[in-house]
Amino acid sequence: MNQEILEARYTHEEIVRKYNWIAPIYDLFGILMESKARQRAINMAAIKNGETILEVAFGTGLNFVEILKRNPQGWVNGIDVSMKMLERARKRISKTGQDNYTLYLGDCRHLPFEDGTFDILMTQYLLDILPVEDFIPILLEFRSVLKDGGRIVLVNMAKGERWLNKIYEEIYKLKPPLLAGCRGVMAQPFLEEIGFKEFEREFVSQLGFPSEVVLGVKRSGLG
Repeated sequence: MNQEILEARYTHEEIVRKYNWIAPIYDLFGILMESKARQRAINMAAIKNGETILEVAFGTGLNFVEILKRNPQGWVNGIDVSMKMLERARKRISKTGQDNYTLYLGDCRHLPFEDGTFDILMTQYLLDILPVEDFIPILLEFRSVLKDGGRIVLVNMAKGERWLNKIYEEIYKLKPPLLAGCRGVMAQPFLEEIGFKEFEREFVSQLGFPSEVVLGVKRSGLG
């Protein structure tokens, strides 16, 4: 695949520790630099009330509460590796008054769901912290739990398209301890490799932070 991606910074165990550590301040980054892309992902998902939805790596629940608002008669599951993130998400979600959801502490490599369970799978800023060799196995896991015709919506840090966007990867190379370890990726080629179709992709820049929002559709008979 002709795409230069910087080496991932952290092991799985280090990611868990890092996100437990930054949980108290994560909303600052999520609102200042990621909120436009997150909102675009919600809109692109075109949630229909009554659907079954999974959010992987839900963090502090910034998107999860919006998904719930659009799906009051459906069911929403979420999974995240960080207990501190889960605790903050649970507190935020409890304020919605809705109970049509379940939160799980777990690893996206081994989802605790049967094949063909979900209409939509969403995740924000996950691939961009993981090793490239994990992309296909994880995306295949995502694909397996989607129904035929199900939609996947990914938000990632993207490759910078302007000089301001490229600053963030230069910062990544300096290894500052505060940042979560995101670097630019382009998800669509990996989704294409495992048979997703009917793509939509948008590039979003917020305070110069480059994100992509990618939607793909699972179709039967594609492996």
